[in-house]
Amino acid sequence: MTNQELWKAALGEIELELSKANFLTWFKNTAIADQKEGVITVNVPNTFIKEWLEDKYHKLIIKSLRNYSRDIRNIEYNISSGTLADAPKINKTKDAEKETSAPESQLEFREFQIDKETNLNPRYTFETFIVGEFNEMAHAASLSITKNLGHLYNPLFIYGGVGLGKTHLTQALGNSIKQSNPDIKIKYLSSEKFASDFVSAMQNADIPAFKTKYRKYDVLILDDVQFLASKMKVQEVFFDVFNELYDNNKQIILSADRPPKSFKELEERIRSRFEGGLMAHISEPDYESRLAILKAKAEAKKFNPSNEILEFIASYMQTNIRELEGALNSIIARERFSGRPTALEEVKEILNKNAQPKKILTAAQIIKAVAGFYNIEEKTLFEKTRKKEVVQPRQIAMYLLREDFNGSYPYIGQKFGGRDHTTAIHSYLKVAQDIKKGGRVVEEIKTIRENLYNTA
Repeated sequence: MTNQELWKAALGEIELELSKANFLTWFKNTAIADQKEGVITVNVPNTFIKEWLEDKYHKLIIKSLRNYSRDIRNIEYNISSGTLADAPKINKTKDAEKETSAPESQLEFREFQIDKETNLNPRYTFETFIVGEFNEMAHAASLSITKNLGHLYNPLFIYGGVGLGKTHLTQALGNSIKQSNPDIKIKYLSSEKFASDFVSAMQNADIPAFKTKYRKYDVLILDDVQFLASKMKVQEVFFDVFNELYDNNKQIILSADRPPKSFKELEERIRSRFEGGLMAHISEPDYESRLAILKAKAEAKKFNPSNEILEFIASYMQTNIRELEGALNSIIARERFSGRPTALEEVKEILNKNAQPKKILTAAQIIKAVAGFYNIEEKTLFEKTRKKEVVQPRQIAMYLLREDFNGSYPYIGQKFGGRDHTTAIHSYLKVAQDIKKGGRVVEEIKTIRENLYNTA
């Protein structure tokens, strides 16, 4: 594959991830200039685009290139004036030309046409949200809230692993509220942005203005609230804002990658507030839901693969929705590049090539994850106590050491304060029996595993 062919194939994948205006603005007149010892040099027309690609799209670019060459380790960007002879031709419509007449205008465009007032992305709607057993409670609660703001479920706390649709659902909820009530003041933002605003207010000695700004909203949607767990000063001001909104029946919607009780450094009063409304878990989608999601996304992308291919992807990719879409995008890009339908064997090859090896865990990592989830100190798991709040976490830690670490029963017993191997056997069988019965323990173990395997 020549450099031009490689870049053309990568651009095919990148185009699927971006709005048309963004793609045309940042990738027109770019080309691979050199490839040496795993480092790709990409020529770009000016400094502005060089910095933007480095800051905003570097991970996407390297991921797309590695789908076609696993030897690529890094990318360097080189400014090359004038039109690049080797750059793949990118055609743009008249509408796109208006939107991308100059790179500076793109700063005003905002990726995916995000509403500047609310921060909501209009493409996230209830109509495009696929509902299955894995998310039906969270979806039903969200629909209910639109008809009874601030009174029914307040706050609504949605939690689940990476790439399961939390952002889609919370933004769909915000968009639905705004559509029905145009005068309502809504704000969607990440907890990191909330913390950043607070730090700026501190530096400017203007905390009252910061609080006033957030208290004015009728609906506050805060994403990734686990980010607040280790930031005590931010927690204090958030608690004040939360109480003000809550006391005035303003709707609060929160999302996180795990339930509040697993936030080790979250103040008890805030954890209690989080748990005071409705907590709705989004788990991993089952096969039928994964297949339905794939069909919907393929239709939206005007891609019509065979049922056999969609069924294979749905059975192969079992972790989250984001991975499903990534697999679908890889296959669409392959078809665009080759100009012919992709056979099932080629799909298998693509997915096997892109599959990430399962993370190898240590016993210490498992024990730390369990203790963190249940908000207890690690040393407590080793103590000889029969307190219920310690016994179950210890049994689950032993179960995971057997299942995910493949430790022997004698090893597991010794690891937990020199206990006999029969204790480890009993713990394993007890948890296995609880899993068969279903219920809370199943979701708790799922979340612990998500935290273990999805973190670096």
